Amino acid sequence: MTTLKEIMSPKSIAIVGASDDKTRIGGRPLSNMIEKKFSGDIYPINPNRDHVQGMKAYPSLLDVKDDLDFILVAVPSKLVVTVLEQAVIKKAKTALIFSSGFSEIGGQGEVFQNEIKKISQDSRLRVIGPNCLGLFNSANNFFPTFTTTVNRTTPIPGDIAIASQSGAYGSHIYMVAHERGLGIRYWMTTGNEADLSVGETIQMMAEDPEVHTIMAYAESVKDGEQFTKALDAARSEKKPVIFMKVGRSEVGAAAANSHTASLAGEDVIYDEVLRAHGAYRVKSTEEMLDIAYATRAKTFPTGKNLGVVTISGGGGVLIADAAADEGLTVGPMPQDTQDELKKLVPFASPMNPVDVTAQFFNDLSIVPKFTDLMLSRGGYDALIGFWTTVPGSPILSKPLLVSLKKAMKGYEDKLFINCMVANEDIVKTYENAGFLCIEDPTRAVVAMSALMFFGEQFKDKHVVNDFNKKDFVVQIPKKKLNEVDCSQILRNFGLPIVTSSLVRNKDELKSIFNEDNNKYVMKIVSPDIQHKTDVGGVKLNIGNIDNAIKSYEEIYLNIKNNAPNAVVDGVMVSPMVKGGIECILGAKIDPVFGPIVMFGLGGIYAEVMKDIAFAEAPISHKKAEKMILSLQGKDLFYGARGQSSIDIEALKEIIVNLSNFIAANSNQIDQVEMNPVLVSNKQVIALDALIVTK
Repeated sequence: MTTLKEIMSPKSIAIVGASDDKTRIGGRPLSNMIEKKFSGDIYPINPNRDHVQGMKAYPSLLDVKDDLDFILVAVPSKLVVTVLEQAVIKKAKTALIFSSGFSEIGGQGEVFQNEIKKISQDSRLRVIGPNCLGLFNSANNFFPTFTTTVNRTTPIPGDIAIASQSGAYGSHIYMVAHERGLGIRYWMTTGNEADLSVGETIQMMAEDPEVHTIMAYAESVKDGEQFTKALDAARSEKKPVIFMKVGRSEVGAAAANSHTASLAGEDVIYDEVLRAHGAYRVKSTEEMLDIAYATRAKTFPTGKNLGVVTISGGGGVLIADAAADEGLTVGPMPQDTQDELKKLVPFASPMNPVDVTAQFFNDLSIVPKFTDLMLSRGGYDALIGFWTTVPGSPILSKPLLVSLKKAMKGYEDKLFINCMVANEDIVKTYENAGFLCIEDPTRAVVAMSALMFFGEQFKDKHVVNDFNKKDFVVQIPKKKLNEVDCSQILRNFGLPIVTSSLVRNKDELKSIFNEDNNKYVMKIVSPDIQHKTDVGGVKLNIGNIDNAIKSYEEIYLNIKNNAPNAVVDGVMVSPMVKGGIECILGAKIDPVFGPIVMFGLGGIYAEVMKDIAFAEAPISHKKAEKMILSLQGKDLFYGARGQSSIDIEALKEIIVNLSNFIAANSNQIDQVEMNPVLVSNKQVIALDALIVTK
């Protein structure tokens, strides 16, 4: 695989379409590297000039005597393929294409981009773009980009890297990060991704020893397997990936689809995939920067028990509320420790949040005393301190810092975020002493939640599911399957589905309705009718032969009137099953991430509340349990309001088995659904099944 160093640290760069005008797209990167003193060789390519910005110019790449490492392309789209062919001759490692007019406009642009892709595949030339804003390496002053941000601010080398599909928004992220004081070493935009993708960029950044934290922005992912591999690589290297995936709304998804010709998949699946592979998804740039800032401590708590020390009861309540929203625990101090805190400050609130009250102003020594007790006896994984404007006071700023440093002595492995308002110099003093400073309490909690997420991800061993695909392959008939076919296939696979009979004439009903007093449901069976109720194709609570014959005749009459062109295979007769919680279980082949299994509450919960969970298939029993626990209505399964708890083990088993089914047969099946599935303390059984084959 190409390394980040190969791309970001070339010995030479040729700029095809180099301009003498420093304000033009072809002029800015040349101007940047001249002014910032890039150490490598620079070759301006311009057939119309002998010199460009004071440097000797060459008519074409082939006129440069030496081999070239990096080719920057800033010419019209119709000329790009020729330039890349010359780049291959010059044994270039990388070509970065500013030019637009490719797949984002369709038509001939799509043809051009496919030619670019083929050149990359047939050679060793890695292509970034087209329709790309560029990249930079601040450590060696390599700036092949036309973003204006680097003209206004010289990037500060640090250990943060940025990968972005969008050039303009990638520039925005860089600029606000720079203003926040974050050191950005690498910045890369990928544009249309004819070759190099955001996923592969993340992997290269994860494998680079100079990178600690990765911020990423994407509108879509084209290669799901490569993308998840990249996230896994970052997690393995214990490097946080802070990811902004846009296109959550219908309007946003449509905009993403029109921009850089991307395909925005189902957002809920992106959400699950990012979480499952250790990336933390953010919804705002502010959140992204807060978390990136917080990772500079390089401390990732492995639990979610948060301790809060505050000089304001109101501030403590706000932090506790935010922690609850983030799924963090604000556990109480042990009673004996509370008693000890009460002795120190009788009118303090010692539970957690621990409120030291205004006594703090008279005796700063209570800060280390309270903090020590919280860390030594409270069992907290991390702390947030709320000091409001006190650190900004010329009188109290230094004494408070001394007290905090004393408080953390011996607890250097613990994370302590301070919520404080102070000028930039004071904040830097606190940061240089090892303390994180975030003004807003809610933002501090969100950042802490992200660090705890990374802590859990970095701690756990992520074992690949032991899955032998051959053990679960079945033969699917090459025809349009009806309901009986689908049920039989899944039942043979070992999934619990009610046994049904296919009846093709009224005489066959006699063997079913034999005075056993059971109730049955009758449904039309037709591959052409999906919504049977809408055409009068369903009859319920049929208990004797007379009603069965009457229902049979009515069903056929309804189909004749409402769906006269439908091919009818017969009528399915199934026993009525009642009792239990109605759920929906399904699986499908996602165009980006492949086999996906879905489970949720059925009926109105699925249709209106969308209380469902997704996971990449196949899954383990542990993952199946996490899916169940992620539902808003999960308490229904565990005996809420005096109800009996359901058979959780049986429910996990059916979810796992369906995930195995879709994963092993993804080349034959596009979608499978079992709906409804009734779950109770006695049984887990599906009443209906659908399989959509390829």
